[in-house]
Amino acid sequence: MFAMPSMGNLIISTIVFFVAAWYIHRYLDEQGIPKGPTRGMLVLVLASLLSWGAGYLVDLTLEKPVVAHDVAHGGISQLLKDAGQVPP
Repeated sequence: MFAMPSMGNLIISTIVFFVAAWYIHRYLDEQGIPKGPTRGMLVLVLASLLSWGAGYLVDLTLEKPVVAHDVAHGGISQLLKDAGQVPP
């Protein structure tokens, strides 16, 4: 299942997108690649990939891991509550 993204994910990934797009545009200008729809799509895709990666890393750092000790000692009911399911 997909988890709801955090506010930190949204903020960091937005900042990373615009910074990455600016640097990619600048790099392509220095390489002499002409502007056009293909170049624009390349910038969009690369900046999006970097943005999604940064957001994923933010979520990894903020996520609370499930520890086997918690599950083995009655943590299953709490795990089901966190997942939004009612324990049997």
